Amino acid sequence: MIESAKNRFRSRLHTVIYEADTPAGKVFDLILLGLIILSIAAVMLESVASVQIVYGRELAIVEWVITIFFTIEYIGRIVSVKKPYAYIVSLYGMIDLLSLLPSYIDLIFPGLHFLVSLRAFRLLRIFRILKLVHFVGAANQLADALKRSRTKIAVFLFTVVVLCVMLGTVMYIVEGPEHGFSSIPMSVYWTIVTLTTVGFGDITPATPLGQLISSLIMILGYGIIAVPTGLVGAQLMRGQAVHLNTQKCPSCNADHHRDDARFCYNCGHILNS
Repeated sequence: MIESAKNRFRSRLHTVIYEADTPAGKVFDLILLGLIILSIAAVMLESVASVQIVYGRELAIVEWVITIFFTIEYIGRIVSVKKPYAYIVSLYGMIDLLSLLPSYIDLIFPGLHFLVSLRAFRLLRIFRILKLVHFVGAANQLADALKRSRTKIAVFLFTVVVLCVMLGTVMYIVEGPEHGFSSIPMSVYWTIVTLTTVGFGDITPATPLGQLISSLIMILGYGIIAVPTGLVGAQLMRGQAVHLNTQKCPSCNADHHRDDARFCYNCGHILNS
């Protein structure tokens, strides 16, 4: 009887924490989103010296309230799955842990400067927004489009690299060390930043031929930028089915299930209804 009640509690907790397409899950995600934004605002304000002097105590209280909530959430995520280790070693699990550690370590070793940089991991919680149901479909569709066009993009990037080496070598021959092109690697670097329209102000072509080649490289850069955009856009226009299901398997923690899935594709465990 006790075991059955424990399983029901674990199932309900899993539904609330992991499944954003349920009413309880939506409320939990909205609360979580609000605390994420509040946490980011508190960290930003804490870095302003004038605000820290006046409102340092209040910001510390807000930070600890949020830290305690996220600690309870972290424990809840571990308790609600049958294989907690899978969550702990996952990307979000590591982000959750790293965002909690600074506050607790500061109690034992106060004044350690490296904690300031560790607190920046808390900003990574903003990625949780992508787990809301309204964003899942678009994110999955973009990821699928990038996956389908990865071979074409790889060939395109290889071509660009070869082109940069060739043009960089030509610029080294035309301009030479006397005009700042001291080596082929430096000339290739100049070609890359010119091709991407970033610009390398420390080195500029001085000869008419070098300036002509430089102009052609810059014009070519605008055309090159459009190629990967077109490749990914073509895949997005195919209009393949997008699954908005946000369920995570309560056994192995796998996600990205189909909307009509009843069992986990990874371990075969039944999904929560």
